Order: sequence, then structure tokens, then C-alpha cells
Amino acid sequence: MSTEHLNAEHSSVAAGTSTTVPPRRPRVAANPIPYWIRDGKVDKSKEVFEQAFADFAEIGFTAVKADVPAGMPVSEYRDWISSFGLAPSLSLFSSPFDETIDIKDEIERAKAFAADQVALGLDRTMISSMAVPARMQQPAVGADFDEDRLKLAIENVGLVCQVLQAEGLRPLHHSHIGGVFETEDEVVRLLDTLGKDVIGFGPDTGHLRWAGADPAALIRRYADRIGGIHIKDVFADYLDPASRVGMGYREVTATKRLWAEPGLGVVDFDAVVAAMPEDYDGDFMIEIDEPSVDSRYDSHQTSYAWAKQALAFAQI
Repeated sequence: MSTEHLNAEHSSVAAGTSTTVPPRRPRVAANPIPYWIRDGKVDKSKEVFEQAFADFAEIGFTAVKADVPAGMPVSEYRDWISSFGLAPSLSLFSSPFDETIDIKDEIERAKAFAADQVALGLDRTMISSMAVPARMQQPAVGADFDEDRLKLAIENVGLVCQVLQAEGLRPLHHSHIGGVFETEDEVVRLLDTLGKDVIGFGPDTGHLRWAGADPAALIRRYADRIGGIHIKDVFADYLDPASRVGMGYREVTATKRLWAEPGLGVVDFDAVVAAMPEDYDGDFMIEIDEPSVDSRYDSHQTSYAWAKQALAFAQI
């Protein structure tokens, strides 16, 4: 994906006439995850979100991950974020997708989730597996692999994807450390087994890199399925499994030397951006699970400044 391509006008000629199509400009969005999860504890109170929204608006973001608080009507949520000058962006449906769930319950939850997202005007969502206990204890190495669990999880993802599609949402697989689809092989198994008609691809550059994958290579491989992306960087400090022996996911995260603001770590974002398809019509969502600095505001301001340079073709 090139700045020149996206900033140029595209002309098409048909039946001897020429039409000009306005250039597409994906948005740069932000995920407020470091505001509502601190020290492993979740606090999705209105006060927490309001601080995040105020910070994002002051920094310059115009879109935020759509995360409707439980019990809040969608219309109220839309008006709420709009009061900060923010629009809803790509959200995420998460489940272990393994033997610990009742798939009937997950299907009903997916229907309710989809209804909210569609009501917000969104047409796609990330779908991710998280929090397999053995993998939270020994992250990013595919711990406690079980072939039967993987097959079951692929089947369950397929069922939920069908439900999401029926409700009007395009599902995009989003890899996450600690989930059933943690390693590159597991991600590939899922995507290749289900096929592009069932599930698209919504990579997270940081989670893929920590698991040893090359984000740009996977983006190129599944370029025709990309519908969203999370922009996250990682420091080199704990990428080698030998450097984190005895440390679980939360312990590594808490060091503040795992997740990095984009451009400060080892992810090759030049290669990532170049690998993105020319006709990409989704958002670039900045996501730093645990900022490398004490100030969440400063972390997002640094990320926004990076985006203005690296993603100059997007809507900033």
C-alpha cells in the first residue's frame, strides 16, 4: 500500500466516458484497553471510558473501538462517544472456543453482540480466542497443544462466524497470545480450514510478532481476506522464550518491556504497510495493551504522532 496510490485519483473508462472515484482513506482508530484493564483487573465503568475518550479527542483521534457497556442502549453509546467527536470502529468478539464453552451460549452471545455492532453502522468484527490457562502461564510458544482441542475450536469458530454473517457482520480472525490460535501454524490451520467465505483476517502485528510470526508475510499471504488490523509493537526484551522462563502473560506484560508504542519496537511496519492490499477499506487501530510509559495519554500521543507519519494516507 503506497501513499501515492491512495492519494491519487482513480479513473475508470467505460463506454467512452471517464469517471473519477474519490480516493479511499482508512481511519486511524484507538482501543482504550489500557484504560479499562489495569494490573489484570477490568473496570469498564463510565468514568474510565470518559477519561479515555477525552484523551483521544484531545490527541486527535476520531474513531474508537466500539465497546458498548453492558446495559447501555446502543443509541446512548453512539451519542456518548459522538459528544467527544469520536465514531465507532472495529470491535472484537472473544471466546475460548474450546471444550470449556457451551457453543449454544456463545451463539446467542454472538447474536446479541452483532445486533449492537450493526446498529452502530459497522459491517465487520474481529473474532478471537483468548485465555487458555496453560498458555497464559507459558505464553507465545503454543503450550499444551491438543489436536482435538484445535479441531473443536476451528469448528466452533466456524459456527459463530456463520451466525455473525447472518446478522450482518463480516468476521475477521484476530490472533492473540494465550488463545487456541496462538502460533502461526494454528492461525494458518484455522484460516485454511474454514476458507475465505467463512472468515477473513484481522491481524494484530504485536501478538503475531511475539509468537514468532512475520506479520507482513501473513498479511501478504491472506491479502484478499484483510478487513481490519491492530497496530501494536513489541520490544525485543522478552521475545526469546529463554528470557521469560517462569513468567506468565501478565507478568511479562507488567514489566512494560513487552508492548511498545508503534515504531519503538521491532515490528517492521514499513513491511506491514507495504503488504496491506491496495483496496484495503478497513481501519488501522492503535492498540497498546500495556503502555511502555506511565502516562496512558503520553503513550497514545506518541502513537498518534507515529501514525501521522507512517499512515499519512489514512484519515488522521
